Amino acid sequence: MAPTSRAPGDRAPGGDAPALLEVNDLAVSIGGTRLLSEVSLTIRSGELVGLVGESGSGKTLTGLSLLGLLPPNASMQGSVRFDGTDMLKADAERLRRIRGSEMSMIFQEPRASLHPSRPVGKQIVDVIRAHEQVRVADARRRAVEMLGMAGLPDPRRTMDAYTNELSGGMCQRVMIAMALVCRPRLLVADEPTTALDVTIQAQVVSLLRRLARELDLAVLLITHNLGVVSALCSRVVTMYCGQVVNDDGAERLLGSPQHPYASALVRASDMSLDRADERSGITGAPANPASPPGGCRFHPRCPYAEERCSEHMPALEPAPQGGRTRCLRSDELVLPGVKA
Repeated sequence: MAPTSRAPGDRAPGGDAPALLEVNDLAVSIGGTRLLSEVSLTIRSGELVGLVGESGSGKTLTGLSLLGLLPPNASMQGSVRFDGTDMLKADAERLRRIRGSEMSMIFQEPRASLHPSRPVGKQIVDVIRAHEQVRVADARRRAVEMLGMAGLPDPRRTMDAYTNELSGGMCQRVMIAMALVCRPRLLVADEPTTALDVTIQAQVVSLLRRLARELDLAVLLITHNLGVVSALCSRVVTMYCGQVVNDDGAERLLGSPQHPYASALVRASDMSLDRADERSGITGAPANPASPPGGCRFHPRCPYAEERCSEHMPALEPAPQGGRTRCLRSDELVLPGVKA
């Protein structure tokens, strides 16, 4: 998907809004194995933020951690504050009230998240009635309305459909409707365009952009597709080996990235390059967050690494051009990106 640009003078969503979600030094261990460390990010009301990185970098685990959807053998340290509530200290009842009503999530593979033996409309009605005391008829009316907002061509008929009667794109729209029917303030969208063809991807991105505007919705978009990120997000957080390594505006990430891994991701993507032979892959295999290398975790794959990079772990600090980056050489490197 080709990137899009905002008109001159457009204000990036969330630019002047208060912080809705603040994550500071989040660390997550499962079964005693540390998988996330030093994860910090902020999302403001109405802001659309991308969370990118290779498979296994910790994107989905971060999203699940925000909503407290980790297995019983998981432990978390640090701070996750949503609209003033410390999610790591909130009791089960408070978390249940927040999930679905104030903060919601679209999971990967919509068919796997929807019950195949129940009409999708009843599943949306269940979500409404789990959070609000409303009559079934009123909940059903709201479900029809939300399916219509999500772009289903015949929402009343879709209410009584089963997943095997719907296409992948329609199932994804049902999931979006289910996630937004209680009008949450933050949506965590985990790979919402995976396994969809390019045309449907564009429709889903357009839908999320429109709903975010109409519902004043903040979105954390978890994806590996930088084309989708460029079309939807104003800011991008890049993860590698369980850490945040870069946090910057989407336009700068694509044009002049400030971290070698962010630059490598952009150059390896299928963004609109002038010549196909300019595209390059990332050498080596991703590091394992359960047994990371010493120093900078990207240094074994980094073409700009020096000896000190293997000895010292860089902190996530303000970058020369703005944003934050985790690189010992950020003040001296000029890294390639792509042109839209």
